[in-house]
Amino acid sequence: MKISGLMTTALLGLLLNGCTSIPSAKAPDAPATFYDTTVRDHQQQPVPLGRLADELTSADVVVIGEFHGHQGAHLLQARLQAELHQRRPAQVLAMEAFNTDAQADIDLYLADKLGEDELIEDANAWENYRGSYRPLMEYARRHGLPVIAANAPSEAVRCTGRAGAAYVESLPGDRRQALPSEPFPPVPGYRERFFETLGGNRGDHATENRQRLENTYLAQLLRDSTMAEQILKARQEYPGHQVLMITGTFHSEQRQGLVAILEQRAPELEVRVLTPFMDEGQDHPEVVQGDYWYTLWQLPTRYRDENREREQMMEQFRNRPTPDCS
Repeated sequence: MKISGLMTTALLGLLLNGCTSIPSAKAPDAPATFYDTTVRDHQQQPVPLGRLADELTSADVVVIGEFHGHQGAHLLQARLQAELHQRRPAQVLAMEAFNTDAQADIDLYLADKLGEDELIEDANAWENYRGSYRPLMEYARRHGLPVIAANAPSEAVRCTGRAGAAYVESLPGDRRQALPSEPFPPVPGYRERFFETLGGNRGDHATENRQRLENTYLAQLLRDSTMAEQILKARQEYPGHQVLMITGTFHSEQRQGLVAILEQRAPELEVRVLTPFMDEGQDHPEVVQGDYWYTLWQLPTRYRDENREREQMMEQFRNRPTPDCS
């Protein structure tokens, strides 16, 4: 797709708030309903939930990629959270859906000092919190499990998307220390996949738009490096605990994104990844690389009218608060 002008700005603004997704793929024996999933290993063999939990129990970190808002993905996460906890009670839940500056609010909620609506308001929870992440949070709260806000602060992400690495370098000491020491580490193949997803490898973008794409990639890396660092901090604060990381699939598939950064910084960790695929497209996903994949029903098409879709995207961008990046 070709991106230019205001459309570029609108699309990049939305990407900074969400996650791009991989092409769909088809697996045999597709799920029976929208809530169902079929989990398979890298040899395409079906893996029942109980056996999956048995095989993941020894992992230091389990990363479950998701399509945000897909009920099948979120149901699998909730079920696997409980199965893993039963086998290994020392568990930490880490979530992309909350930014690091919301940690104090999450802690208050877990301590029964905030109600759910107060948590949603004070922690700037995603719009789909109740339908997608409430089950995970409530399981953690009822069992006294720590919950880690793992994502980078929205202002830092958006300003990096505008000004690039120079924004992070210009931050005063206390705000700079709140971000990873190496916010933009190299991840082999990740930039190419990111640009391909955005249609940025065709060379048909103006210099200004090209720089926006470069900065957007840096913003993506900032989120990945922050999530990786939050996992490492959780491992230090809660020794011996298994970390269950919930994130958008682009951040973890092909063991790139936060997974690659995590393994660069702590190669001794055993990190396992679950990657979702839709039930249309190619016969076998080649990106699993030894981990697990699970199939889901295809999400409904959001718009058939491209003009309405474009207007909706620009309207969302116009309604977003403008961060102070000075």
